[in-house]
Amino acid sequence: MLIDTHCHLAAAEFATDRHLLAPAARAAGVAAMVVPAVDIASLAEVHACCVRHPGCAAAYGIHPLFVGPAGESDLETLRGHLEQALAGPLRPVAVGEIGLDFFVADAAVERQEHFFVEQLKIARDTDLPVLLHVRRAVDQVLKNLRRIKVRGGIAHAFNGSRQQAEEFIKLGFKLGFGGALSYSGSTRIRRLAAELPLASIVLETDAPDMPPAWIAGSRNTPLQLPRINEVLAALRGIDAGVLASATSANALAVLPELRLPE
Repeated sequence: MLIDTHCHLAAAEFATDRHLLAPAARAAGVAAMVVPAVDIASLAEVHACCVRHPGCAAAYGIHPLFVGPAGESDLETLRGHLEQALAGPLRPVAVGEIGLDFFVADAAVERQEHFFVEQLKIARDTDLPVLLHVRRAVDQVLKNLRRIKVRGGIAHAFNGSRQQAEEFIKLGFKLGFGGALSYSGSTRIRRLAAELPLASIVLETDAPDMPPAWIAGSRNTPLQLPRINEVLAALRGIDAGVLASATSANALAVLPELRLPE
């Protein structure tokens, strides 16, 4: 059993074959997929995706690269949506995808941080974990997490240092690894994925983004997770089944609202 802790299955890139991919992923051993929103417009799309496809679990948030057109009313809409969803049958598993991204040119640093901080407060108030986007902004993300205490979560697509990884772990976070570890040139990611405590690691695809080496340049899908698991198992020198069981247990521990379909 595998859990894809970060899969944008509700994205437009899957509009034509989502109905095929979701059951195919389950048949391939991916028991659950966490589907994050990226803006207010995508909240309904994520919800609909998770209603229609067993094994899909929703996370709701405003991605740092989507804060440009967002307003204060969007934060209130997000809070209301989360509170309503928590009272319903399809409870969200996290607030996400939220965080900071200082990789892009002309990043709106202050605006990103404002929306990040406000969404951390929403996560704190709703007692939900968070799915974090941390690209080129790990220290700034950690600074805010120390200030605003949440119940942990996942640092998605982690590519920081060993010391930064240990800081996330101290704060109750797991670290997400996916297709990037399949590239021989990704030495730091591969070393971290191989050496960090197994209890700190979860798997993800970030589909349709971050394709692994064997489909470089193509659309990524949750069907790639079993092979990503095999690559990481080889890096760690353990059985792929053992790794799958451990990372799935880690995901269920850090996302307590996550339920596996019967």
